[in-house]
Amino acid sequence: MIRFASASKSYRVEGTLVPALEPVDLTIEAGEVFGIIGHSGAGKSTLLRLINLLERPTAGQVFIADRDVTHATGAELRRLRAGIGMIFQHFNLLSSRTVADNVAFPLRLHGEHDEAQIQARVDELLALVGLTAHARKYPAQLSGGQKQRVGIARALASKPSILLCDEATSALDPQTTASVLELLADINRQLGLTIVLITHEMDVIRRVCDRVAVLDAGRVVEVGDVADVFLHPQHPTTRRFVAEADHREGRGPAFPGIDGRLFRLSFRGAATYSPLLSRVVRDTGIEYNLLSGRVDRIKDTPYGQLTLAMHGERLDEALAQLRASDVDIEEVAR
Repeated sequence: MIRFASASKSYRVEGTLVPALEPVDLTIEAGEVFGIIGHSGAGKSTLLRLINLLERPTAGQVFIADRDVTHATGAELRRLRAGIGMIFQHFNLLSSRTVADNVAFPLRLHGEHDEAQIQARVDELLALVGLTAHARKYPAQLSGGQKQRVGIARALASKPSILLCDEATSALDPQTTASVLELLADINRQLGLTIVLITHEMDVIRRVCDRVAVLDAGRVVEVGDVADVFLHPQHPTTRRFVAEADHREGRGPAFPGIDGRLFRLSFRGAATYSPLLSRVVRDTGIEYNLLSGRVDRIKDTPYGQLTLAMHGERLDEALAQLRASDVDIEEVAR
């Protein structure tokens, strides 16, 4: 659906070109929820805005559905943007218009629908985001989560095939964030939209995305399925994001006074809830100390991660049995 071919972006500052985004080669498949994560200044908003050409690449190309749109202008650019919805961090609603009028605004701008068609579409979208009872309210009368739902409905008004989310949950509390992410996941399933979501929170990526790209200082440093990246981060920046999501930022790997070798065991799918470890312990007679652990979900897939200190004469046999049951094992340096 979206492809970046050596796309880069630089800004001219006092006569000097300052790179914001190094050449990016990246493909986003149709119908997936694709996350882009990075710290402030990493270039993620710039990369997102290349898709609808709010920013144009300094070099390279941007393709939408196999069509090179890098130099689109005029009517072609308007058609392109009509097919790409966008949700903003701070909602960007029109304060003097009702919820219904905010959602209807892009349809009236296009000028291709009569009022009956517009009203039917607005009713449909407000039902989709759960705001039918708030149609006549103004933005000042809504909570933050309700405002973002209006923003989502407005972004869907022209039936786009792509939905861009620019830090769509960073202004919301955790409970509201969860409900908005659940809504985005439902929209992806029901409408088959391609959703591109940028954030600085790995937990947002874990909850809703299929794949993720990690940006650091304008470069894509890691790309992959969310489960692979989350459970086995390769780049130091990715490892920091995962540590923050696991609430273990700043903790070193050392566990003073603990006997045995340290291992991190990762379980996915049905193995997460299977008593594999207890069965292996019974079979081999090894001993272990549980040092940390987490059981959760990556989108729809359950996973678990345990950090164990393990020792015993049959330790290698125990590790082999776990690996044979599709448990990923990583030895942790002290």
